[in-house]
Amino acid sequence: MTTKKSEIDQQMIRDLAGILNETKLTEIEVEIGDMKVRVSRQAPAAAQTYTVAAPAAEAPAPRAAEPKAADAPAAPAKAAASKNTVTSPMVGTAYGAPSPGAKAFIEVGQMVREGQTLLIIEAMKTMNQIPSPRAGKVTEILFEDSQPVEFGEPLVVIE
Repeated sequence: MTTKKSEIDQQMIRDLAGILNETKLTEIEVEIGDMKVRVSRQAPAAAQTYTVAAPAAEAPAPRAAEPKAADAPAAPAKAAASKNTVTSPMVGTAYGAPSPGAKAFIEVGQMVREGQTLLIIEAMKTMNQIPSPRAGKVTEILFEDSQPVEFGEPLVVIE
C-alpha cells in the first residue's frame, strides 16, 4: 500500500513541477487530506540578500556601484512612469551574459521578441532566465553585470 501511495506522490510531484515550468512560478504547495506536497525551484531569497549585500558594504565596491546607484533613482523614476519597464522578479545577482566573457543577451537599440532572455538573475545558486514580457526595442539597460538587484527593481526598458 505504501508503494502505491509513493507512486501517486511521485506523479503529483511531476505534475506540480510541470505547473512550475509552465507558469514561471518558483514555488507551489498542495494539501490533499493529510498529505502536503511542496515543490520549489529555489530556497527563499532572504538569505541571498545578506550574501549579496555584504560585498556592497566594502570600501571598493561602493565606489564602483555609486555612479550606477546615483543613475538608478533617476532612470527608474522615468521608467516607472512607463509600463515598458521590466523589473526584477526576485532578489539576486543580475548577469547580462550567459557566462563571463560571452556576448551579452541584449544591447541598447536591439529589437527583442516576447519570451527572449534579457538577463539572468542568480538567486541561491540557481540561474533564473528573465524573459522579455513583450516584443520591442531595448532603449535602456538599468543594471550592470554582476550587480545585486532587489525585487521590483527596474532592469530594462523596452519600447
